[in-house]
Amino acid sequence: MPSIDPARKKNLLSRLSRIEGQIRGISRMIEDEQYCIDVLNQISAARSALNSVGQIMLEGHIKGCVTDAIQHGVGDASIDELMDAIKKYTF
Repeated sequence: MPSIDPARKKNLLSRLSRIEGQIRGISRMIEDEQYCIDVLNQISAARSALNSVGQIMLEGHIKGCVTDAIQHGVGDASIDELMDAIKKYTF
């Protein structure tokens, strides 16, 4: 299994750190009884940021793991696994 490119890994960890901060901020907003729409807007922003991380991971998986599996003759299993992941990720 190919490893994550160091630059991509740094990018992903940085994004996740920011998302973690967003989630803590949402918790504080709820504790402070902030206006519901403001909380919902922050939840939407955090969800969007997490989806971006997922897209980056999915792209890396396709370009790395799936490509590698196809080149080594086990592409069908990898594609099936990919399809399952896409179903979970998108629905």
